[in-house]
Amino acid sequence: MQLNLDPAAARPSNAHATAPAISSAMALLFAIACGLAVANVYYAQPLLDTLAATFGIRPAAVGIVITITQVGYGLGLLLVVPLGDLIDRRRLIVGQSLLSVVALLCVALAPSAAVLLPAMAAVGVLAVVTQVLVAYAALTAPPGERGRVVGVVTSGIIVGILLARAVSGTLSDLFGWRSVYLVSAAATLVVAGLLWKALPRHAPPSVRIPYVQLIRSVFTLFAEEPVLRIRAVLAMLIFMAITMLLTPMVLPLTAAPFALSHTQVGLFGLAGAAGALGAARAGRQADRGRAQRTTCIGLVVMLLSWGLIALLPWSLWAMAAGVVAIDFGLQSVHVANQSLIYRVRPEAQSRLVAGYMVFYSIGSATGSIVSTMLYAHGGWNSVCLAGALTSGTALAFWAATRHLTPRDSGG
Repeated sequence: MQLNLDPAAARPSNAHATAPAISSAMALLFAIACGLAVANVYYAQPLLDTLAATFGIRPAAVGIVITITQVGYGLGLLLVVPLGDLIDRRRLIVGQSLLSVVALLCVALAPSAAVLLPAMAAVGVLAVVTQVLVAYAALTAPPGERGRVVGVVTSGIIVGILLARAVSGTLSDLFGWRSVYLVSAAATLVVAGLLWKALPRHAPPSVRIPYVQLIRSVFTLFAEEPVLRIRAVLAMLIFMAITMLLTPMVLPLTAAPFALSHTQVGLFGLAGAAGALGAARAGRQADRGRAQRTTCIGLVVMLLSWGLIALLPWSLWAMAAGVVAIDFGLQSVHVANQSLIYRVRPEAQSRLVAGYMVFYSIGSATGSIVSTMLYAHGGWNSVCLAGALTSGTALAFWAATRHLTPRDSGG
């Protein structure tokens, strides 16, 4: 069958497309599942020194554990997430979750780096179930509630990212690093069972096209939809900015005069959990047709937050306030972005989120690399300057392209 990207032709009939509307309890389950899945990508960050010692990896090279997980996540975004538009989403979500259990057990029981690294890559690939869940939530939510539902589910993702470091450090201190992945495998198995019971038993795919054409259509959507292009670039810039903060943050916090422990640094990062409130509020505002205003406010807050973050050498409280502010702004923009792109092609929800999140990965990877280099050569001030410039660029880009977003898309 040939690919047809015409919205009217590709949209399924009402008899088959209608799925039960997502309830508040289901949205909460999705948020928990998303938080648990995305946390798997970040558990290793505070464990690198232990992993280096366990597997005989040189300290200078142990960062490959993080890199290969992120590469796996990026590949999963492009190659796995679009399957949500092709096959039964219930089976896809539960299948990914069960495979994640296997991958996590392989990490926990790995006898050597030769087993650990492929298992970490698999963990990254399968963690993209978060994006399948977000697309599913957006598809089943009533139009007037879509932003709120996406906001709730996205809140689970950011809380999972922030809790991952603290949970990993605590479990590792108490029971050893392998316990982190054993506990996650058990929790994932429980959530997979809950999802299997809660999700509709028959969720027919909206389109039926060959897999290769399905992946190719992700790029076609970029060519055809200006809203997707604009919001993907914004995602790249805002996530580049946030990773410029989070990646090198541990270096000044563990050095004099603060000398915080890794556990304390993980708890410090939880200040950003308050920013998850921005996701829920942004979703409600988007439902009321204020996605553009929400975007503007979020970008301005991100830019101003760097003034507080730059005060780290003098005040931990200012730094904590800056972390809350930047995450609040980021989540506001992120949810507004998703609310807008999901309205473009209802029949291509999974491919839209795949394309959008690929730019998120590009921004995150770039921010991590650039920030560590800047910190090594120019210290914290250079990191803050680069972060502010990136946030300012995002604000300027939004202002320059605002008129290209249709008014009836929540502008």
